[in-house]
Amino acid sequence: MAEPPSSCDCFVSLPPGSRDHHVIFGKNSDRPRDEVQEVSFHPATSHPPGATLECTFIQIPQAERTHAVVLSKPAWMWGAEMGANDHGVCVGNEAVWTREPVAPGEALLGMDLLRLGLERGDSARAALTVITDLLELHGQGGQCREDPEPFSYHNTFLLVDRSEAWVLETAGRLWAAHKVSEGVKNISNQLTIGTEISAEHPELRSVARAKGWWDGQEPFNFSQVFSPENPPARMELAKRRYKGGAELLQWHSGSVTAEVMMSILRDKPSGICMDSGGFCTTGSMVSVLPADGSLPCVHFFTATPDPSRSIFKPFVFSDGSTPALRVVSPQFGPDDPVRKQPRFQSRVDRRHDLYKAHQGALIAMETKPEDGSAVYSVLRDLESQCLSEISAVLRGETAGDELGDLFFDCVDTEIKFYQ
Repeated sequence: MAEPPSSCDCFVSLPPGSRDHHVIFGKNSDRPRDEVQEVSFHPATSHPPGATLECTFIQIPQAERTHAVVLSKPAWMWGAEMGANDHGVCVGNEAVWTREPVAPGEALLGMDLLRLGLERGDSARAALTVITDLLELHGQGGQCREDPEPFSYHNTFLLVDRSEAWVLETAGRLWAAHKVSEGVKNISNQLTIGTEISAEHPELRSVARAKGWWDGQEPFNFSQVFSPENPPARMELAKRRYKGGAELLQWHSGSVTAEVMMSILRDKPSGICMDSGGFCTTGSMVSVLPADGSLPCVHFFTATPDPSRSIFKPFVFSDGSTPALRVVSPQFGPDDPVRKQPRFQSRVDRRHDLYKAHQGALIAMETKPEDGSAVYSVLRDLESQCLSEISAVLRGETAGDELGDLFFDCVDTEIKFYQ
């Protein structure tokens, strides 16, 4: 099997790690290089009793009410790599391999579980409960990339709200979670929860003991008990990214802002901004969650690969939030290769308008570096201007409900600059 992607790094800074008493969330999504990531907005919706929901591969019962969400997601799947809801909850996920075998057949993808947690959970802890309940009921599994060659994995999650964060790590239908109340924390494609377990599957320890992985006498250490004896090479390489990310967070501890989190996600020497072989950082997200509930949460998305050569554009939930259709990929309905059986036997062009413009600009930068540098300098100025506007919002000087079109406007402006 081809070497799996080292898909993702997630970060959170809670006071006193953050400068302005905000919770700062950040994530890079590392996926196959040619995969398109879109940013989609879905308003809060009521659903009739007995309704069903079509996830990436399976149907499940729909909730009566779903929250508004904004998602950064591989265009071919229903689920998402990262996103936020209108209650100030953010979630990111990562691939992980464990002693528990990956179940054959199709179930919920980890990315489906992430979106379901956001659509149904009004806090980080509530989203965690949504995910673990659905995990135990439906399991996790299925093809994790747009390719006929089988490839699947288990998942870890970082769930964040205005007051706390949770690290959730899974092994099949089993799971353990750790609550983070202050300071900085990162995760990176490996099990990290040791003995500091805040919540767990009720049969977690009995299963580990029955399989001979834990003797029942030593302190129960989740990562030691469930980490594979021969982990994939990419999982081993992720240890360096995990260490590098932790060092960057610790270096900025006490002064983490949105700008600092963006700089961490753009860091190539650490490998956090990934550009290796067939995989790269295909989308990035940073969120600012004020402790003051009267202030809006602000979420920044690139919607394009490589944050070192992309700009972060702010999204604020409001009654007038405008979907930015130019970062939403084409839809192919029943003719989509992901919907046909057998799946993934052909490819379709999923590029959205911003993706096409961005890729064209990168090609131009290679042929005329001076022109590309000039365009990128202007775009970074645009990003800085947006950050200044957002700072005013987070100080309560500008109403957040006036910014429902900001993401739409920034996407439109970015495309015009590329042209």
